[in-house]
Amino acid sequence: MIINSMVYRPGRQDEVVDMEDISEVIKEPDAFVWLGLYQPEPDFMYKVQEEFGLHELAVEDALTAHQRPKIEQYGDSLFIVVKTVKEHEGDFSFGETHLFAGKNFLITIRHGASESYAPVRARAAQNPEMLSHGPGYPLYCILDFITDRYSELTAALGEKISDMEESMFRSDFDRDAVQVVYSMRRHLLALKNAAAPVEEICTQLIRIHEHIIPKPLRAYIRDVQDHASHVVADTDDMREMLTSAMHVNLALVTVQQNEVVKKLAGWGAILVVPTVVFSMYGMNFTHMPELQARYGYPATLVGTLLLCVLMWRKLRKSKWI
Repeated sequence: MIINSMVYRPGRQDEVVDMEDISEVIKEPDAFVWLGLYQPEPDFMYKVQEEFGLHELAVEDALTAHQRPKIEQYGDSLFIVVKTVKEHEGDFSFGETHLFAGKNFLITIRHGASESYAPVRARAAQNPEMLSHGPGYPLYCILDFITDRYSELTAALGEKISDMEESMFRSDFDRDAVQVVYSMRRHLLALKNAAAPVEEICTQLIRIHEHIIPKPLRAYIRDVQDHASHVVADTDDMREMLTSAMHVNLALVTVQQNEVVKKLAGWGAILVVPTVVFSMYGMNFTHMPELQARYGYPATLVGTLLLCVLMWRKLRKSKWI
């Protein structure tokens, strides 16, 4: 499905261009075409291939989602794949944007979860001087838009981590909190895997593909590269923080359980004294002299109680009970 099809010429207002006229328009030395598509059908993509002279292998990849992020050169054009992400009620959905970039054209193909690029087009249209450098500037705008989305979601996850730190540093085991931590680690890993390839894509655009990214645009691509690098570093740091928080929580739970076991063991040791004494007198032997003593029973009770008190004081001093 065609979202937009525009031609940009220096010093002139951007204009809508029909598919049938694109092959002629891109022959103009100072003009370039920006074609935006959303999940196009194969027959239509073959028509796009014919109009722009795209390589068949690149077109085959563009028709199939679930591509890995990459940059490949086919003749004078580039084929770039980047991951896109949308957030809905705390859950992340990932899609892809495939880009064909040539000296006189830029094609964006969105698959799956992806924000509209209408704000990107509006931003590019407000900078006619930058558009005079060709399709490299809208290419930068799209990469910047996608990377900024990574940064926004990473920052949102960072705020959630700060909010849930208190719940993790408790001695009670919270299964729901552990599940939230696992989900957040999974989201962070997905964001890292989406942002990391953008660094290499930007490196190649700066160093190799001068016909797409001229010198005045290199600083902008380096800015995108820097943002992607920050996302990768931040996701690594936050994943490490979550791992540490889980370990601390489990350690606190273990310590609390050990304290309970110590108390049970201490009281069990105290109860051993009357258990031994009373079981001894329950053996019903005939000759037990103290059974005939007048004060044998109260003396046994008092002695047992004193031993229990002494053990209690000792264990209390050792903080076992």
